[in-house]
Amino acid sequence: MAITIRWSPEALEDIESIANYIERDSPNYAKSVVEKIFDKAELLEEFPELGRVVPEFNDPVVREIFIYSYRFIYKFSGQEILVIAVIHGRRMLENYC
Repeated sequence: MAITIRWSPEALEDIESIANYIERDSPNYAKSVVEKIFDKAELLEEFPELGRVVPEFNDPVVREIFIYSYRFIYKFSGQEILVIAVIHGRRMLENYC
């Protein structure tokens, strides 16, 4: 059975905010960052445990991949991946999971 990827509304808002912020200085780089985020999500369909366990939660189903200076945080359970957030690496993890 194939793994499905779902995006939380918050994660999609995070990506939009990232793109808008970067776009002020470089529309091309903003596009590149967003493409990289979605490429990593597709990679998780084949390798769902690719990311490391998020240290703040120490829960094996909550994982993260670093994409440039951003943390791509997701939950993997069964045949589903839920993308929880895409946040800057220096941002505190509050109200997630």
